[in-house]
Amino acid sequence: MRYPGPRENDRAGSKATAEPVRVTREGLLDDAFMAQVYAQLPAGVRLRSAEELEASIEGILSRHVGHAAVHVFGYGSLMWNPAVEHTAMHPAKVHGWHRSFCLRSIVGRGSQERPGLMLALDRGGACQGVLLQIEPRKVRDELRVLWRREMLTEVYQARWVTAHVEGRPVRAITFAVDRSHPRYTKALSPHEMARMINTGAGSLGSCREYFDATLRKLEALGIRDMGMERLRSAAG
Repeated sequence: MRYPGPRENDRAGSKATAEPVRVTREGLLDDAFMAQVYAQLPAGVRLRSAEELEASIEGILSRHVGHAAVHVFGYGSLMWNPAVEHTAMHPAKVHGWHRSFCLRSIVGRGSQERPGLMLALDRGGACQGVLLQIEPRKVRDELRVLWRREMLTEVYQARWVTAHVEGRPVRAITFAVDRSHPRYTKALSPHEMARMINTGAGSLGSCREYFDATLRKLEALGIRDMGMERLRSAAG
């Protein structure tokens, strides 16, 4: 996969495209689509290479037993736009982690001029989301799609967690924020978080659209997230 170089980044700037593009499985496998999205990144931002992505997948699968199905815990856009082929989706809960708008976004749902906030799992509390099941024969192919989506810019760490589905524990892959990354926002006030959610926009659309879509999915699943509700009140 070829990514845009510094000069291309300078030409593209960080302006949002006129028509937001939608993240799809086909797009994530299309080098031209990926280059379009990541052309917004400032020069010097490091992206993982294809070899590094593959090594990361191998690392996570080295802790997976045999040729069984793989489960992925989704807490944000993976709930309402998975973009990976899966055979089942179930409500699930993980302990020790919570859903948080703690990641400054300068690509996709944000730009340098209009930075937004994106969700990540951060330590503490608990999080209700969904568990996606990927059948054994498609695990590597679908994880490659997922890694292109979540793991290119080094803001997330892929890890195994225990999700609880209908009272039973299930090991699942999820994506937690790397607290050492410069785009980790630490502790913003609800007012500042709401402002960035309302104003952030990039090639994939606005941050507010992402926020509202996540709220709608949580409501459809019967999940009440108090942190999200406080942000809804602050964002208006």
